Amino acid sequence: MEKKKTHPHEGDAPHKGHEPVQPVAPGEEAAEGVSQSGDVVQQLKDALSAKEAEAAANWEKFVRERADLENYRKRTQKEKEELLKYGNESLLLEILPVLDNMERALAHSVEESQAGVVEGVKLTHGMLLAALKKFGVVPLEVTRGTAFDPALHHAVHQSETEDLPPNTIAEVLQGGYLLNDRLLRPAMVSVAVAPKKTGEEE
Repeated sequence: MEKKKTHPHEGDAPHKGHEPVQPVAPGEEAAEGVSQSGDVVQQLKDALSAKEAEAAANWEKFVRERADLENYRKRTQKEKEELLKYGNESLLLEILPVLDNMERALAHSVEESQAGVVEGVKLTHGMLLAALKKFGVVPLEVTRGTAFDPALHHAVHQSETEDLPPNTIAEVLQGGYLLNDRLLRPAMVSVAVAPKKTGEEE
């Protein structure tokens, strides 16, 4: 006779080696999902904050470097302009003594027999002044009686006199010059001082 196959009935004990599956309540699943979503949102917020801080730092760096570059450009432009204006200063200083000698010759050439020479020197002197003016060199206006200015005048002598107020120019010994409105060489002058008192008369 054939043996009838037996089937386990529902509700029978589970087979050995398998743990029973515990049912999960719907509320617990929802709470776990909300917790995971909150973690993701927080991570995204943290990442966004970090990127915003990085972007702000990069912007500040860009603005600072741009300002440095602009300052460098202005500084180099100014240096270039000054080089063009004052680059020939040493050459001009070498030429000025020629003018000095001409002026001395004119000041001491008073004899009529030297009239031709004087006119020649005057002509050369004027031409040289005109040439220097093209380079921005002009004589410093200094006359007798002008107030002494240490920024423009170099005092090499004191002259006792009652004809001029103290601390004024008594004599111009050597002319001064400006280069593009900047002092190239100060004028060498004698400064007036009050005469020394010899004592009260008896």
